[in-house]
Amino acid sequence: MQKKTDYQTAEKYISDIPKFTSKNSLGHTRRFLELLGCGEGMFPARIIHVAGTNGKGSVCMYLQELLKSEGRRVGSFFSPHLVKMNERIRIDGKEVSDEEFIESFQAVQRTIERMKAEGLAHPTFFEFLFGMAMWTFKEKKVEDIVLETGLGGRLDATNVFRKPALTVITSISMDHMQYLGNTIAEIAGEKAGIIKEGVPLVYDGTQEESARVLREYAAKRHAPCREIGKNAYEILKITEKDIAFSSLNAYYENTVWTLANPGIYQAENAMLALTGMEILYGEDKHLLQWQKVLAQVHWEGRMEEILPNVFLDGAHNIGAIEAFSRTLKAQHTTGKRVILFSAVKDKEYEEMIRCLCSEVQADTYILTEIEDKRKTEIETLTRLFRTYTDQKVIPEPSLKKAFETALAEKGIEGRLYCLGSLYLAGMLEELLGRQISC
Repeated sequence: MQKKTDYQTAEKYISDIPKFTSKNSLGHTRRFLELLGCGEGMFPARIIHVAGTNGKGSVCMYLQELLKSEGRRVGSFFSPHLVKMNERIRIDGKEVSDEEFIESFQAVQRTIERMKAEGLAHPTFFEFLFGMAMWTFKEKKVEDIVLETGLGGRLDATNVFRKPALTVITSISMDHMQYLGNTIAEIAGEKAGIIKEGVPLVYDGTQEESARVLREYAAKRHAPCREIGKNAYEILKITEKDIAFSSLNAYYENTVWTLANPGIYQAENAMLALTGMEILYGEDKHLLQWQKVLAQVHWEGRMEEILPNVFLDGAHNIGAIEAFSRTLKAQHTTGKRVILFSAVKDKEYEEMIRCLCSEVQADTYILTEIEDKRKTEIETLTRLFRTYTDQKVIPEPSLKKAFETALAEKGIEGRLYCLGSLYLAGMLEELLGRQISC
């Protein structure tokens, strides 16, 4: 194998593992990690485990940066990636290099030979990358590990640790119903599967149906819990560039927090992370330091301004689209609004479209297709948009041409919002030749 093609070979091997096959058992994943030398207790590190429908990546990012500010060496595992698989595995906020990626890939490959000898199944796509991450964290001697679940929680490969230091569950809405259930309560039950006996829990309490389920699960597991409800913070200011809020918790001493992100939902995500820090650090808090850290956090693909007045958002389910709509309403901006949209087939894309047309009311909707077999055909998207709005609808299958059209429609003073799919977000990042980093 030639060195310069090693990364491409590794990436192709992982990509060829079916992504949506039946999961291996958690017992299988535990044994996989043990053979890899990085099972629970095999090296010292605190585990912070984060699940939820929307916002879990943002909470992980905030926790990562806050823990770094405390002088901790932090390993983070994110899902999914936008452009390169390296994005999933980060040390102190920096994605691993191609060389480090290859080293962890080879370590997993060697372990698979040992698994075969025991009659164990090959790791799944997600399990393989999770193993690579854990091996990297062990090698880099991290002190804290921030884990974002991939799908659900109860059966997710990341749910192998029996005694994490903290669990966090973010907002819950309808998504992946074919795997997680057809009601909010059922989906919440799957997310609640990460709650462990006696381990502190921080959770989003703004949706009563899901909050009730999480409280019940926490009580059964004797897990002390902290709820972030609608009255936990107050929005002080929201602009096109940032948001400011204050906590109604005396612990924070009336500190005003600023985020370099205009998403109104990010205040709740930051509060979940801050409350987690409160649990981990108690009175040994550094509020001014945390304040500065949060004001500088950049999270790609989440209301990210990729060009002047061009925003990229990974909203890809109805809960996230509703949150996006609330953000635009709260900004009270004037001027032309253009939306570039695409979606995959297994999402509730008609509900997303209905919300965008009724709540956002853009001047122009540009529709395109993602480069994946799960894409929703542009004819379907066009028909639905024209059902729910009388505004201009422009279909353009080519993403490059669609983006150019959207920029032209936006003009100098308008705003363009690109959303509907994380695949779309990744394709746009790649189109613009952007390097993903923190």
